[in-house]
Amino acid sequence: IGTGGYGSVYRAVLPSGKVVALKKLHRLEAEQPAYDTSFRNEIKFLTEIRHKNIVKLHGFCLHNRCMFLIYEYMEKGSLFYALSIDEEAVELDWTKRVNIVKGVAHTLSYMHHDCNPPIVHRDISSNNILLNSEMEAVIADFGTARLLDPDSSNRTVIVGTYGYIAPELAYSLVVTEKCDVYSFGVLALEILMGKHPGELLSTLSSSSSCVQNFMLNEILDPRLSTPRSQKMAGDIAFIAVIAFACLRPRPKARPTMKLVSQEFLHIKSPIAMPLHEISLIELKNHEMFMSDENHK
Repeated sequence: IGTGGYGSVYRAVLPSGKVVALKKLHRLEAEQPAYDTSFRNEIKFLTEIRHKNIVKLHGFCLHNRCMFLIYEYMEKGSLFYALSIDEEAVELDWTKRVNIVKGVAHTLSYMHHDCNPPIVHRDISSNNILLNSEMEAVIADFGTARLLDPDSSNRTVIVGTYGYIAPELAYSLVVTEKCDVYSFGVLALEILMGKHPGELLSTLSSSSSCVQNFMLNEILDPRLSTPRSQKMAGDIAFIAVIAFACLRPRPKARPTMKLVSQEFLHIKSPIAMPLHEISLIELKNHEMFMSDENHK
């Protein structure tokens, strides 16, 4: 049913009738140390952490001729797949999309702030977010995840998916939670827009005056009708504010995932303005998460 960063993924039916996903490392890959390390890394993390939005590992086999992992099966495939096919994208209505963003935020907050030492995923992308039968988000692919060691420099080689990698990794090579925060910002915009926000990000980083005139409704996925309710419009505007805050160039200026997760738990009063009157520049310059107190 797919090919991952390493190995192939199969849908397997057990004699009991239970359906599972099986990720198998090809023999040539099994002989490469990097792939072997990723595989063992994934086993290490998924046997130690439990969260309803993290893919469940049922079992594994580590043998020099046969290496595979067995996961719970995700009926709806990846978020990338769902957004790239029109019928699937329409089924992913605004309510489901808002819930996916919240689910990923709460899970990253758990990994960064409730695990000791903190876990940084390092490859948050729409390909690594799977959807269950209820269209809820489940984070997968922990092959490149890292434990943050407080007594180490946490220097690393660059890993991740092009278009989601935090810019500071290119020059500092130091991995922190803020790398996941940046990727989350890209993902949140992708969910609102229905496609990767690459073009929008480069437009916003330029100082051209045309940016000033971009309205929020213009970037939303055109395959969905504009949300009717004020509450949903408010949720969408709020996700955009959070996404832009997570995409700030300076890592210290980005909020923590704990802060983002807590914000999602507060009940918001609906916004009075329609989406076509809210400009992207207002959302980008929003005061939320601006105080230094928040970044400690």
